[in-house]
Amino acid sequence: MMSRPMALPGEALTTVLRRWGLTLRRGVPLARFTTARIGGPADALVIVEEVPALAEVVRAAWADGIPVTLLGGGSNVLVSDRGVRGLVVVNRARDLRFERDGRVWAASGAALSTLARLCAERGWAGLEWGVGIPGTVGGAVVGNAGAHGGDIAGCLESVELLLPEGEVVTWSAAQLELGYRTSRLKTWPHPRRPVVLTARFALRPADPEVLLERIAAFHAYRRRTQPGGASIGSMFRNPPGDYAGRLIEAAGLKGARCGGVVISPLHANFFINEGNGTAADVRALMAEAQRRVWERFGVLLEPEIEMIGEWEDETADPCGGALRREVGGARGEPPVGPVGHPGAG
Repeated sequence: MMSRPMALPGEALTTVLRRWGLTLRRGVPLARFTTARIGGPADALVIVEEVPALAEVVRAAWADGIPVTLLGGGSNVLVSDRGVRGLVVVNRARDLRFERDGRVWAASGAALSTLARLCAERGWAGLEWGVGIPGTVGGAVVGNAGAHGGDIAGCLESVELLLPEGEVVTWSAAQLELGYRTSRLKTWPHPRRPVVLTARFALRPADPEVLLERIAAFHAYRRRTQPGGASIGSMFRNPPGDYAGRLIEAAGLKGARCGGVVISPLHANFFINEGNGTAADVRALMAEAQRRVWERFGVLLEPEIEMIGEWEDETADPCGGALRREVGGARGEPPVGPVGHPGAG
């Protein structure tokens, strides 16, 4: 049973919203704020466009005891059909500053793809792999986004963070403990985790024409190998020495469907919402992929995405046994619990 929406806003948050002229909206469906076009309503939602406002809104909500969920570009997250309790902050703080020595400062709500292209046009190399990747700088830092052999860890110098205690600090890239599609922030052990406010990158000089040609080649490769449409992005991390998409395809799941969601016939690590998909549909396909790959290859697929919102009792397979019959039947269970873990987006 869905819990009741929280009483919002509190005194501290009310003061901050008034000071910045921000509008608090209630019961807003989050599907429109995610790349998969999936997600139930937020108790309350506010859109911020400046870094100082972002810090003050989050700090005030915490002071009022209100849980905060951050959304940037809405990729790499699966929002529950039941929605999100507390306050959802949509981060549209997009300021950029280009410095002479190849250092680039970016607000956490800036689009990674835009930043990457602007750097390439100015002759600064190191981020061109990010063109075409949905999502924001903040989300890319948290998940150590990467593609085509590059990643955030390869060029990030430092970040400005709002800590759970309310203090704003600067951390070096080393302090973030960036790993393959993860970081110290993504694995933060407490529900209230630090918020990325800004990031500074150290890039190297290069010929703009060469960089733009590289970007064009990356675009062409993506068009050939990755599906369009509404998707979360890469669903599972690649296991050591292999590829999640190859394993899912080899397990016979390319094209498998649950409700309005289908495992892409082009790339099996992408799940596509064809118009009326739900988070429950996605979870059923994720669980089936984990079961089938475990049975066939003894490999446990680990989710790359984060699951946010209210998930209690949302574990039933909406497709029943039909999905397993369609793909040949799964008999065993991998030795794991839920297919993903809740986290802030």
